[in-house]
Amino acid sequence: MPRQILKRYMPSPERIKRSKSLRFLGTILHDPNLWHLNRHSVARAMAIGLFVCMLPIPMQMLVSAIIAIPCRANLPISVGLVWLSNPVTMPPLFFIQYKIGTLLLGTPERTIPMELSLTWISAEIQHIWQPLLVGSVLMGAVLALIGYSATMLYWRFWVSRNWEQRKLRRRRQS
Repeated sequence: MPRQILKRYMPSPERIKRSKSLRFLGTILHDPNLWHLNRHSVARAMAIGLFVCMLPIPMQMLVSAIIAIPCRANLPISVGLVWLSNPVTMPPLFFIQYKIGTLLLGTPERTIPMELSLTWISAEIQHIWQPLLVGSVLMGAVLALIGYSATMLYWRFWVSRNWEQRKLRRRRQS
């Protein structure tokens, strides 16, 4: 079952609550829904994590955690999902997001050199930030919607399949 697999790799809530570096948060992390694996908290975590991982911002894990706490989403899943955008996946993601943004805004595309440099980025940032941001938000919103819906559907499928298997076992035992 997916729940057992997720529980195996997630840190225990008690260990995180005892962490000295997180004591300044007080009782914020004591909400059981932040750690419980039910379909609503996991689906919300999927949506939050997928949306935030598409944003071209620093400290995505912190942003994901800040959003997950008031939404009562599963905290480890929402924070862990932001690692989908990592140093390996960021260049192609940003390129696709920039292309989507230029299409939506109708702005001309800037040519990107084969070797990116800090001087090129600082000179061109004024031209590329709007298409990149629009493409990032749109791609994040679409992925969040897909992730939320897929999680809810898969969870429902899994539960109904287990119910059917239980019914069959009970009929065989009778």
